[in-house]
Amino acid sequence: MSTDLDLNKLDQQELERLRADVDQALKTLHARRLKEARDAATALAKEHGFKLEELVGAPPRAAKAKAKLPAKYANPDDPDQTWSGKGRKPKWFNEAIASGKTESDLAI
Repeated sequence: MSTDLDLNKLDQQELERLRADVDQALKTLHARRLKEARDAATALAKEHGFKLEELVGAPPRAAKAKAKLPAKYANPDDPDQTWSGKGRKPKWFNEAIASGKTESDLAI
């Protein structure tokens, strides 16, 4: 495919529109090729008596479950409320610290 488009003759708005069109065309092409590949792989797996998921595992969109970290701190008022010490501090932890407790007071 040959185009006789002279990019030097386009203004900024036309170039940005062209870039957006190209980006969209690339996304569409990728999605179409991915579907074609998946369909071909599914057909081949079926030809051999399998489902594609049996051969490759879970679909690619399935998120892996993160391992839960062990609790390091517990709320003295409600021991079911715990925190691993990673990530944002829970409200009960901040309130306990503000009331004069130390981290070691809250440690399990």
